[in-house]
Amino acid sequence: MIFVTVGTHEQPFNRLVKFVDELKEKGLIKEEVIIQTGFSTYEPKYCTWSKLFPYQEMVKNVASARIVITHGGPSSFIMPLQVGKIPVVVPRQKQFDEHVNNHQADFSKAVAERQGNIIVVEDMNELEKTILNYNAIVKAMPAALESNNALFNEKFEGIVDELLKERK
Repeated sequence: MIFVTVGTHEQPFNRLVKFVDELKEKGLIKEEVIIQTGFSTYEPKYCTWSKLFPYQEMVKNVASARIVITHGGPSSFIMPLQVGKIPVVVPRQKQFDEHVNNHQADFSKAVAERQGNIIVVEDMNELEKTILNYNAIVKAMPAALESNNALFNEKFEGIVDELLKERK
């Protein structure tokens, strides 16, 4: 299953919603697609959709999805990361009246460069390629992506072990 979320920003993100719906129509996407359309005015014809989902249903959809496609809002792409998914992030762009500026593109590119754990796609033609080659793209990403919390806990545990050894 593919889950798409465009967040709750009041400007439509028809470009993403319509593009994914068209990929489903053409048969390029064979699996089920669920889209959270937010304030988009385009209503998908070939995908299951809802303007909004309750948070627990969003989490369930993200956890069940093979691919999660989000807009560039941090809340939308951090949650998939928290459940172990590598999200495809399609930032809203000012030139298409999807947002007031291009901060989503700037921010998501910075996260991709620093963390290496999201796939940023600004061009819809690249989105099609990304969806069709998602598994290979993810497999080629650095396997050793570790959270700072895990590294901190590991180092802290080592310090505690050393302190306890010294006391004996």
